Amino acid sequence: MTRARLHRTLLAGLVAAAVAFPLSAAASSPNAPAPQPVSFAAHTAPQVRYAENLAGLGEAERMAREAGRTGRAAKLREMAQGTPGASQAPRFLSFDGRGKGRAVEVFGDLESADRVTVLVPGSDTTLDTYQRFRAGAVALQQRLQAEHARSAVVAWLGYDTPGTVSATVLTTGRAEEAASALAPFLDGLGEFTPPGARISLLCHSYGSVVCARTATGPEVTDMVLFGSPGTGSGAAGELPTGARIWAGRGSGDWIGGVPHVRVAGVGFGTDPVDPAFGARVFAAGSAGHSDYLKPGTTSLDSLARIVLGTAAEASHA
Repeated sequence: MTRARLHRTLLAGLVAAAVAFPLSAAASSPNAPAPQPVSFAAHTAPQVRYAENLAGLGEAERMAREAGRTGRAAKLREMAQGTPGASQAPRFLSFDGRGKGRAVEVFGDLESADRVTVLVPGSDTTLDTYQRFRAGAVALQQRLQAEHARSAVVAWLGYDTPGTVSATVLTTGRAEEAASALAPFLDGLGEFTPPGARISLLCHSYGSVVCARTATGPEVTDMVLFGSPGTGSGAAGELPTGARIWAGRGSGDWIGGVPHVRVAGVGFGTDPVDPAFGARVFAAGSAGHSDYLKPGTTSLDSLARIVLGTAAEASHA
């Protein structure tokens, strides 16, 4: 084996070890029965979608319970109950209880919001781990509402996320499939929002690889990569968007130790917080990999300011 080939092999192994080893939570593979997702005609009002998807969620919970899949049934029941203390029922623009599951949930009022955030999650986000994703969306919406009432957050679990300990988490294949669903979703959001609403795309971990492959229109003003292993692109200017590109990583995030290489399609290349990438770097404080959206953190405050258009770049990564 030549020295160059050995070097490439070692680098690929380092990427695999760095990404897979730090997290111990393996993706579940539930085979619980679930109904077909509801199909809506174009221009169906959000309220109709919310009601029918909530009914579909309830049916999925019933089917899982009757099939003896008590764990999945409990998770679905939790989803249907919504956020404790909320004044309204959960609002799902879409729901699919099959397999790992998919769901798109709205926090706030899309029809009046002029600042809309779409959150794109990373690996191991499924219906079984949905509550942690929902908690981040709720925290962001509460932070935004404190400063700007006309805001809404959309938690977009619109793709089959890769498992943290898997080969798919080291390549862009799953992200490319997700991007083909995210792009039309973003294009169609204008059907539900007021004219001129600004959309910010907030992309965590492997979700940043998804966003980096998603072509966006002018309504998407900001794309934010946080806790990112890289994007598979060498520079912000290569991404298929005219949005401002932001990147941030907390000092407590283990993903900072991932080798920023790309060898034979494995790995994601340039670190988004590296000046060479060309993103606007925002302050993320001491955030760990799963902490960026926790209430009271520097990272949450920075993300909210980006959405509201009041953010300043950090002096260093």
